[in-house]
Amino acid sequence: MQKYKELIFASHNKGKIAEIREILSPLGIKVLSGDDLKLPDVEETGKTFEENAYLKALAAAKEQNIPCIADDSGLCVDAIGGRPGVYTARYAPNRDFDKGMDKLLEELAATKSGNRSAHFSCVIVLACPDGRYKSFEGRVDGCIASHKQGNAGFGYDPIFIPTGFNRSFAEFSGEEKNKISHRGRALQKFISYLKDLDEV
Repeated sequence: MQKYKELIFASHNKGKIAEIREILSPLGIKVLSGDDLKLPDVEETGKTFEENAYLKALAAAKEQNIPCIADDSGLCVDAIGGRPGVYTARYAPNRDFDKGMDKLLEELAATKSGNRSAHFSCVIVLACPDGRYKSFEGRVDGCIASHKQGNAGFGYDPIFIPTGFNRSFAEFSGEEKNKISHRGRALQKFISYLKDLDEV
């Protein structure tokens, strides 16, 4: 992966930045964030995770004049029609995820449905200044817990229990979560793509 020793990740989300740095650092890839470069916020007007990730990656690529990556991700809950989906961050009042989790648990309870199935999706986009791009998608299935569990992670991690486990993402170590999370899976596809570039 000699072509990419340094990558710009167009995000100001400290949790996402930490995860991506943790996954890419063993590969010798330094990750610069939106905060490091004082990148402006980009309005997420897309209707899909890929569209929003592309908007952010392209804006950064044009400003820096080099390929940049960005992601968009969210929690999709079956019993409420797949919401909050692309509106996951904005679903939380004032982007307060503790309140967002309370809101989601209340909305799910109001459905009186026994269906608590859900999944996290993530799309990472590598965009070039000329608009060309590649996207990489990751998904992890699971269910919504009846109450918040754990103090690690970020966002809605305390109420998401991945399939095959009895712990929420907020009860996982960073290393454990990165192996099975939606972002971890999308990044593994991205890493495979970078390795293929080295072989060209």
